[in-house]
Amino acid sequence: MRDGLQVYCRKCAAAYHQARQLARGKNVRPRVETPEGHKFCRTCGEIKPHSEWDRNRRASDGFATLCKPCKAVKGRAGHLKRQYGMTEAERDEMVSSQMGLCTICLAAPAVHVDHCHETGRVRGVLCFKCNSAIGKLGDDPDTLRRAIAYLEGNAWKPTLVAPGVYQLPS
Repeated sequence: MRDGLQVYCRKCAAAYHQARQLARGKNVRPRVETPEGHKFCRTCGEIKPHSEWDRNRRASDGFATLCKPCKAVKGRAGHLKRQYGMTEAERDEMVSSQMGLCTICLAAPAVHVDHCHETGRVRGVLCFKCNSAIGKLGDDPDTLRRAIAYLEGNAWKPTLVAPGVYQLPS
């Protein structure tokens, strides 16, 4: 109108718009009434307090579209797909085939996906300590063999065969 105001109030205009969209055959999300200081998560279907939401300055209400737990689940699934090309179901199947344990130490629960850094192929699911140990040894089998020899008491020392000629242990 000339005065800059609508003919209908905001609530009536929204109801009219939804009715028109439904008449056109469009998918209209139903409005969910929430108490003050709460927001409805469309992913989990729960009404949660604002403390369960991340901030988003660009959103009209100032909060993200997903609650923190739903965002964490979606983030983990996205990481597995991007990094390893696998779904959570495939990872869970791999963990269950290992009986839920790390394949190296057989003591801790398997939670970290291990992969070859050259080919990107997934090798298995390990515990944090075993996965980081392999990574710190550079995924090199020779380095790992020398570490095993060291732990077994066979020190990795070259022996002097002739002046200036050393023999490395096998």
